Amino acid sequence: MRRSLAVILVSLACTSLFAQTGVERFVRKVGTLIDAMSVRGVDRRYIDAPEKAWQFIVKGNANQSVVSMKTEGTIMDAYYEASPYMKTEPSRYIGVWAGYRGYGLGYTVNVAGDKGSYFTLGATGGAYGISIRFHSFDNDAPNFDLSSDLVGEENKEDWSQVQLRDPIKVRTVTADGYYFFNGKRFSYAAAYDQSVIQKRSAGSVVAGAMYYYSHIDYADHTNGDLIYLMHGLGRVKLWQASVGVGYAYNWSIAPSGTNRENGLLISIMAVPMVTFVNRIRTYSYSTNMEQLMTDPTFWNNDIENEDWDNWFYDHIKIAPQEEKTINSNPSLDINSRLSLTYNFGRYFMSAYGQFHNSRFSHNKTSGYLNDWFVNASIGIRL
Repeated sequence: MRRSLAVILVSLACTSLFAQTGVERFVRKVGTLIDAMSVRGVDRRYIDAPEKAWQFIVKGNANQSVVSMKTEGTIMDAYYEASPYMKTEPSRYIGVWAGYRGYGLGYTVNVAGDKGSYFTLGATGGAYGISIRFHSFDNDAPNFDLSSDLVGEENKEDWSQVQLRDPIKVRTVTADGYYFFNGKRFSYAAAYDQSVIQKRSAGSVVAGAMYYYSHIDYADHTNGDLIYLMHGLGRVKLWQASVGVGYAYNWSIAPSGTNRENGLLISIMAVPMVTFVNRIRTYSYSTNMEQLMTDPTFWNNDIENEDWDNWFYDHIKIAPQEEKTINSNPSLDINSRLSLTYNFGRYFMSAYGQFHNSRFSHNKTSGYLNDWFVNASIGIRL
């Protein structure tokens, strides 16, 4: 029994040692492969991999969206102008990321800002960069600038901000990708994920592509008065696709007397793009607002506000009327990025941002949607 037990224990120990050795050997092989890939085909005088390969990063993200619409028309022979305007509180996210030479996992949480959600996917290499961003938010209290003879100056302040029972919903998707032709001496990864070091300044011609989608929706019967003011417009979808060629430059500034791995890296990219897909789909709705305005209850100022609201929302109706797709002519835009990175020993800091604007129009209603975001991070190499 003792001999059998001893044999079993020795066998288990050998098996465990073999398994550990096998796993360690596999991990070392993968690490060696990634190390080689990070500097394969590059000029080591310009681009090099940090000595310490593991990265631990604390990240922060801020983003904001603005939706603005404008319309004009007449109600009961009285002229009016209306401008609903929605600006989200800047959303702020904080997270951590850990990985090996730019390959790893991270987790991010919302700590302040609008009630929406923001999700990103990305992949960055020395000669390419791809990112996808999803942003969605609701707004039930837009600023509302209404000018009309029907609304006296004493009541104009009451229209500065309206409370909607069903919020305006906004969804956006932004995807962009770039390829850099001078990957031998220019590194996109050095500026945007710090997995390699740009030791000397270099530039590159870049080819880029972008896709943008947004959806603005307030088509609910409780928003019938808003839909009526917007000439029946209740939903808008926008698609944009662009391609272009531009230039990017990494400016490496190393303090005198230090090695080239320390110092500031300023990365600037400008890509003129031709937007060859610029499609807008509008969804129109009919309302019974004009019929309601002939009802004495609509103009009865003696009714309590709550009772009047209940009466109004019980009677207002909308119905789908028309879907219309508008394809605009190709247009020329410029997509630009700016990144700042500072390396000091094992530590590094980085920040970069981007801005996007899209516009739409329908009959006498027009508007635009702006999106911007800024990413910042501080990390250590281990």
